[in-house]
Formats: sequence, structure tokens, C-alpha cells
Amino acid sequence: MPNHSNLFATYALGAALCLLPSAVANAQDTITVITPDQISRALTQPSANASEMELWQAPYMDQSGILPLSSLTVEGNGAKAHLMPLTSDKVTLNRVDADFGPLTYHGGPVMQPSVTIYPIFWVPATLQNGHSTTMSSHYRAVQTTMLGAFMSHGLANIHTQYYQKVGTTTTFIQNKGSIGAAYLDTAPYPASGCTDTATPGACLSDAQIQAEVRKVMTAKGLTGGLTKIFMVFTSSGEGSCYNSSACSYRQFCAYHSYFNVGTTPVVYSNEPYGNTSVCQVSGAPSPNGDSVADAAATAASHELSEAITDPKLNAWFTSQGNENGDLCAYKYGSLTWDAGKANQMWNGNFFLLQTEFNNHTSGCSQVGP
Repeated sequence: MPNHSNLFATYALGAALCLLPSAVANAQDTITVITPDQISRALTQPSANASEMELWQAPYMDQSGILPLSSLTVEGNGAKAHLMPLTSDKVTLNRVDADFGPLTYHGGPVMQPSVTIYPIFWVPATLQNGHSTTMSSHYRAVQTTMLGAFMSHGLANIHTQYYQKVGTTTTFIQNKGSIGAAYLDTAPYPASGCTDTATPGACLSDAQIQAEVRKVMTAKGLTGGLTKIFMVFTSSGEGSCYNSSACSYRQFCAYHSYFNVGTTPVVYSNEPYGNTSVCQVSGAPSPNGDSVADAAATAASHELSEAITDPKLNAWFTSQGNENGDLCAYKYGSLTWDAGKANQMWNGNFFLLQTEFNNHTSGCSQVGP
């Protein structure tokens, strides 16, 4: 059985702290902490069944609405976000593949000296269009287990070569951090704030994603800052748009950005439900026996890596505007674990996670310098 002790030792402390009383009673009614025991049991349960896969897969098979992006950094609502490209957007991927780096420093901050991760699983009973939606406990367990182990293993060590400068002081990223707590929110989605043609009648705007982060922060007494990231995972069939021309499953698989509460930045990512038709390479193995969860996990690792090295979109990227995750998107390196199905083994658990760009070797790496 997988060994979850390292994850749960730090996770349990964060979970306990987040059970303090809140002044937001309505939010507390829908937001619950996912316990380490629940994660452990769910990780050993059977994966999503065929009917669940059909539910999310069917709307996305038509590729006609996919348009290449001139840049993976997009603007909207007076801010910016950085998008993870689709596997089906060959024009954008070919352009990124032709970018050989290096990542250069542009003066902004990085996330350091440690990173606390807060996954938020937003799973109501139905979509805005009335259709059923789902997200299995196994799906949530794969994401939470991966994120809980990410900061203490070799993939995250790649980021330690990157730094920030304040005056004459240079501070490098450190491979430190853990899960703070994972939350399940069963509150209904608000009325669609956008139009995602991949998910007709079911779309969350960036403002609505931000509002969910603010809701959880308020309900659980959490604050922002460049040592924390809030990762919002939405359920099957639910789309989202950053702006009118950048929507999930048509232009991106996920994105990261930030907003300010007063003068304090809040780093967050939007993590749409895993989609193997446009957010995973054909024939990719599934070490967790759950292809949608594995597709979502590599997208989450992509966004976490980029947020760590470029949280305010003004730190580390190439002359073409690509971040560390972009240059290695869907590139997995050697699959040396779990009979060739995984490239990472952390605490007895197997994952298929994209590599990250390494300035030291001028290429994609599975383990840092």
C-alpha cells in the first residue's frame, strides 16, 4: 500500500488549523476539509467508470473551435494570466517547441522560501445548464496526493536555479512546502459568466474563479502572499474563460494568475476537469488507472511550476514569453517507474508528470540540478 505518512504529517496540521471558526456561515455549510484518511482510502478505490468519462468527453470531440494563440500570456479585466496550451493546438505547440530558451529574469518576485498549496475542488450536483456533473473521490485523491508530495521531490528541485533580486539581494527558490489543506465545495455554480463553446451553457469566468478563491479564504480564515497558491479544480462538463477569446478545451487546459487583496497578492490557478482528447498526448499511459485524473495531474504540476517561478508574470520566461512549463509541455522523458507507465514515484505513489525546463542543461529535465 502506498506510504502517505510524509504527506499526511504536514497535511493534518494544515487541516486542523483550517477548522477554526469562521464568520461566513453559509460558506462553511458547503466547504469541507478533505481529510488524509479520506484521501488514502480514495486513492485505492477503482477509477472513474465509463459513464463518467462519456459525460465529460463527448462535448469536446469537435475541434473546429480551437484557434492558435499568438501568445500564452493573455490579458483580461485589467490583469494577465498565463495559459497551458492544448495538445490539439499544433500551431501553438510547434511555436513553443521552436523556443529553446533560456528563461531570463525580468525583475519580478518568485515564490519562496516555501510554498503552501490549497487545492479547492468545486463540485456541485449539476451544471448551470442542468446537466449532471461529477468528480470522483479518486480523482481528487490523485491531485491532492501529487500536490502534497511535489515540493519535496526532484521535479521541484529544477526550480531552485531560479531566483529573485531585490536591490543587491539575490534569493533563490527553495524546494520546500506542503499541502495546507484540501477543500471540497459543493455550492452550486453561479449563472454562467461566459460562453465556452466546448461546454454549452456551463462556463465560469475568471472573476467567478477568483470569487471562489476569495470565498474559501474568507470562510477558512486564510490570507494571501507569495508563499501560497490556491488551485481551483472544477467538475466534469464545466468550462471556463479567462477572456472572450481564451476558453477551456478550446484555447487552454489550465492557467495561473494572481489578484490583489489590498496590497497582498493572491496566487491562484484554474484547473478545468481532465480531458484526454485535448489536454493529453495520444497513447499516454495512466499510472493511476484513471486517465482523466492523470491528465489533470500533469496540468496541475505545469501550473504549479510556472506559478513558483513566475507568480506575477514578471519574473522568469523566455524572449518569446514562454514559461518553464510551456517549453516542456506534454514531454515526459523516461518512463522508468510502474512498468513503464510513470516517470515519477513519490512516497510509493506513481505519476506521469511533464518535465520542466532546466536552464543549466538547456532542456527538459525530470530531476533538478
